[in-house]
Amino acid sequence: MNNSSSGPTRSVRRCAAALVALMFAGGVAAPVAQADARHAVRADRGDRGDRGDLLKVTPVADLSRAEVVAFLAKGKVDTATVRYGVTAYRLTYRTVGTDGGPTTATGLFVLPKIPGKRALGLVSDTHGTMVHRDYAPSVGEDFGRLSPYLYAASGNAVAAPDYLGLGKGPGVHPYMDTRSAVTASQDMLRASRAAAGRAGRTLTGDLYLTGFSQGGQVAMALARELSGRGGKSLPFRVRAVAPVSGPYDLSGEEIPALFDGRVNDTSGIFYTAYFLVAQNRLHPLYKNPAEAFRAPYADRVERLFDGRHGEEDVFAALPASVKELLTPGFYERMRHPTGGLKEALEANDGVCDWKPEVPVRLYAARGDTDVPIGNARSCAADLASHGVRAPVVDQGGVSHMESAVKSAPKIARWFAAR
Repeated sequence: MNNSSSGPTRSVRRCAAALVALMFAGGVAAPVAQADARHAVRADRGDRGDRGDLLKVTPVADLSRAEVVAFLAKGKVDTATVRYGVTAYRLTYRTVGTDGGPTTATGLFVLPKIPGKRALGLVSDTHGTMVHRDYAPSVGEDFGRLSPYLYAASGNAVAAPDYLGLGKGPGVHPYMDTRSAVTASQDMLRASRAAAGRAGRTLTGDLYLTGFSQGGQVAMALARELSGRGGKSLPFRVRAVAPVSGPYDLSGEEIPALFDGRVNDTSGIFYTAYFLVAQNRLHPLYKNPAEAFRAPYADRVERLFDGRHGEEDVFAALPASVKELLTPGFYERMRHPTGGLKEALEANDGVCDWKPEVPVRLYAARGDTDVPIGNARSCAADLASHGVRAPVVDQGGVSHMESAVKSAPKIARWFAAR
């Protein structure tokens, strides 16, 4: 579920000094006075405006086609579908928090440099696990921008939400809280529509959903939400869904895989600690960290997931295995969840237990030892129980990160054919 910032794409981090604001009246980071209220949801309005209201547009990158190709090539991404340069912006917008109250979030909005006024489809691209807030797509020009740049350079607008508590949003990130990830993603779509208009671009209303790892699970949950009441207030039509290597089945696949060797120890430690700390803020998992974590880790683990520590900090501060991290009692509780832990898992499972009316492809890799391919197979089985055939597109014996790199160009081609 991890978007590592220390992988091969670290070398592609570049200075975004050449920022442009030519398309946006009001200049760099100028506040936007009013979003397109015609399509704003009135629920959870409070006294701070409507969900999806666009508050600020900050240019963050302006790349020629050649620069996009170079950026993607350094990340080992197939660039055959790249046709255009891209312009990228950080959007700050209104959304709701885990308690339903008003808050703000940020996200990356990318436009292809297509001459003329051709209307554009929109790709929602939801990212994988990130521990430091600056790894988020709207801030870090790293792995989190590879697929947004690819989809935009292939001819679509792209909305890549940072989620709550990442990027420039307030608070800490509620990791693996599907509900808030979906609302932040929905409201990013609203903000993106307003931003496109201010840039002089029109969106067709065609919407394509994808995401990697944590974002793969979010993409399926977002598709489910948009198929029901949540989609009625949005001026979009979902055309296709293509998540990559998502943990769709925490209870039946991902958690058991932590204990049977299918998830490697390093990733298992990281995901377990992050999940428990974040979910404890939403569900009653423990009253004191010492109930769940062994000494000396109980005294440090919650501080590691404050959005200001990188993965290197987390790995250095934690032990080598989940069994060394957790108390004996909580280790057994993870294997056989009850109470608040079972509640947390159930709240974030079931994202494939519905009937999509559009084509779905589930990209995964049998070599993945972060999010085993069994998650995708479980998702396909859930969809099949509703009469939907969603193929599992196996990328072979590659790693979790490589599954994203291999899948994205294929998804770009599939979306183009829809």
